[in-house]
Amino acid sequence: MRRCLFLDRDGVINAAPPAGEYIRRWDEFRLLPEVVSWIRLFKAAGFLAIVITNQRGIALGQHTEADLLALHEKMRAELADRGAILDDIFYCPHAEGACNCRKPLPGMVIQAQRKWDIDLSASLLIGDGERDRLLAARCGIPFALVRNGRVVEVERHLNKLPPY
Repeated sequence: MRRCLFLDRDGVINAAPPAGEYIRRWDEFRLLPEVVSWIRLFKAAGFLAIVITNQRGIALGQHTEADLLALHEKMRAELADRGAILDDIFYCPHAEGACNCRKPLPGMVIQAQRKWDIDLSASLLIGDGERDRLLAARCGIPFALVRNGRVVEVERHLNKLPPY
C-alpha cells in the first residue's frame, strides 16, 4: 500500500476566494508558494500527491466542467514547472446533498484509495477548513490545518468517525 499527501485546493494550493465566490479562470488563481515545498518534500519521501476538492460552482452554473479541467491542467503545469508533481486530482462538481463525494463525505478519498492502493492511516490530509478536518477524521487520515500557507494545527485520528 502507498502513502499519500491529500491536498484541498482552495486555501491550500491557491488563495481561497471570498466566501460565496469561486475560482473560475486561471487569472483568478493565486498559487500559494508554500505548497510547492510541501509537495516536493512529500514526493521525495515516496508519497503520492493527490488533490481532493469540492467544486460546487459547476452545479451552480458558475463555470463548466471543461473550465475546471482547463484550470487544473494549468495548475498541474505550474506546479510541475516548480518541481511539485501532482499524481491525481479528484473533484466533486455536485450540489450539497446530491452525492457521497462532496467533502466532508468520503467518496473522493475512497475513489483515490481504490485507484492508487493507499494506506490512509499512513497518509496526510492538508486542508483549511472544518469539512477537511471531518473528512480526515471519517477516513482515519492524520490532518494538518493550514491558514495563509502556514500549518497551524496537526491532528492524528486514531479512531475513524462514522462515514456519514
